[in-house]
Parts: sequence; structure tokens; C-alpha cells
Amino acid sequence: MRILYFTDTHIKGTNPKNRKDDFLESLQEKFREIVSIVRENNVDFVIHGGDLFDRPDISTSVVSRFTTILKNIEKPIFIVSGNHDIFGHNPATIDRTMLGLLKSMDFIKVISRDKPIVIEKNGIRVSLTSLPYTYDIDSTPEGYILKEVPENMDYSIHVVHGMLLDRPFVKGIPYTLIDDILETAADITLSGHYHAGFKTIEKNGKYFVNPGSLVRVTNSLKEIERIPQVAIIDLDSDIKVEMLQLTSAKPGIEVLDRTEMENCMFRSERIVQFKQSIDSAMSFEKMDLNDILLEVTLSEGVSDEVKEEALRRIANSQMKGY
Repeated sequence: MRILYFTDTHIKGTNPKNRKDDFLESLQEKFREIVSIVRENNVDFVIHGGDLFDRPDISTSVVSRFTTILKNIEKPIFIVSGNHDIFGHNPATIDRTMLGLLKSMDFIKVISRDKPIVIEKNGIRVSLTSLPYTYDIDSTPEGYILKEVPENMDYSIHVVHGMLLDRPFVKGIPYTLIDDILETAADITLSGHYHAGFKTIEKNGKYFVNPGSLVRVTNSLKEIERIPQVAIIDLDSDIKVEMLQLTSAKPGIEVLDRTEMENCMFRSERIVQFKQSIDSAMSFEKMDLNDILLEVTLSEGVSDEVKEEALRRIANSQMKGY
């Protein structure tokens, strides 16, 4: 059995401010190359790690352009919902999103959190499970740890959209370390969300894979140097994982605006200075609405009912505002 895995495509109809090429056309070229890779490498199944779209209500014209390309894959496509695919970081809103529309048409199969999907090829049976993005996904490693695998399975793959990392990250940003989920029953954990990705890690016979985002939308030096890639996973008597860099992905220096990056660095310095002056008077860690929600919901003494109501109101607000 051969599986192609890629993640964080962030399909959108507008050009990110840090890109100096035609972002939409460049992304379409990458999708066309993926179609070719599937055919040339005899791939049996395709898995997407979430954030297919950059917003849950992306225009139908843009969705149509990419579904036209994707249908040429002619293989089953599975996905876990990412934070950009849903409203209010709430997977329950998926039926009101473009990803939900593709799901209802059976164009893409959304992997259930509670009911495994079984895929089979050449006598190899694989169980697919998922952990979709939620506001508290990295408050505990529990969701990353698959407790059990259905009987008569040769392999188990757990697809997660969260901040799963191979090493500690920036203070103040929730994340989960691979070392903290080694007890998982999954043979392979496929992750997204963290755009930089990491080299495939094998520990205790368990594999952890994140090839990184298919797109580069930030203007950091690391993103300029990174080449978007996909993972090819072979399942037979053992597990083999290979990364394939996309030849259609132009060098970062050609598509990312370094001038904007330098301006951003200057602005960041000014923001740090401003933040330090405010921190001396009060606690002011984050300004993003969802980050504020995260801090509130993780606070002690907040009931589950309050958390759920906050999620519902933010989701409704986002749907009215878009």
C-alpha cells in the first residue's frame, strides 16, 4: 500500500502580502504536480493534514478551480479539519463550511474523530483516525495518544492538526512534544498545523511525520530556505517514509518579499518595545481573539458550559462577519 500525505495548503483567492508571485497560480501548479506524483508513483490513497482552505467560507469559484484539479487524482482522498477549515475553532461547524460541502458530495472523506475508517490494498488493512483542531488541542497530549486499534489491522494511522513538535517551542504558545505521546497505539502519527514541519522521527517503532506546509506565506528566513514537499508512505511488511520536494515550488527568494520581511523585523522590534512598556503595568500577552479565548478557557474555575458557549458565540460572530 502506498499513501501520499501533504498538509496546510491554505487555498485562498487573494495574494498574501509576503508573496510577490501569483499565489493562486503557484498553488495550482503544486496541486497539478501532486496529481502527477500520485500517478507516477502508483499511490493508492491520499491524506491531507488539514487547513485545505485558508478560511471556512472561501469563494465557490476558487473551490471549483482546485476541485477540478483534485478530481484528476482519481484516488480516495482523506482529510482532518484544521483551524482554518472551520468556524471558531469548532469542528462541529464543518457542515457550514466549504470543506463540509466537499464532504457532503463525498468528494473528500473527512476522517472521524470517533469512528475509524478502514482502507485496504493488497491484503494490507489500515485504520485511519483523527484529531481535528480545537481551541484546546495542545492543553494536554491526550488527544494525540491513540488508545486502541480495531482488530485485524496491520497498521494504524492517526492524523492530527495541532502543534506537535520534535523540540520545545516559543514560550507562551501551546504545543505538544512527540516524546510525550510515545505511548500512542498508532503506528504512524501524521501531523500538520506547524508549517515548518520536521524530519521524520521514528521512536519505539512509532513514526511521526510532518512534511511542512505546501505553501510559504510568512517572510522568515527559514521559510525562504524551505522547499515545500510531500511524504510518500509505503506499508508492506514494514514502514517506509520518503519526502519528495516539489519541483514546481520556486526558490523562496523568488516568491517571498524580503523587503517586506525586513520591514516586518523593524515593526516587530517596535512592537516588542511597546509590549514591554505595557507589561510593566499589566499582563498583556496576546491580542488575537482566539488566543484570548484560549487563555480564558484554560483558566481555572471556568466550567465546560462556559467554554462551549464562548466557542459558539465566536463561531456565530465569525459566520456573520465573513
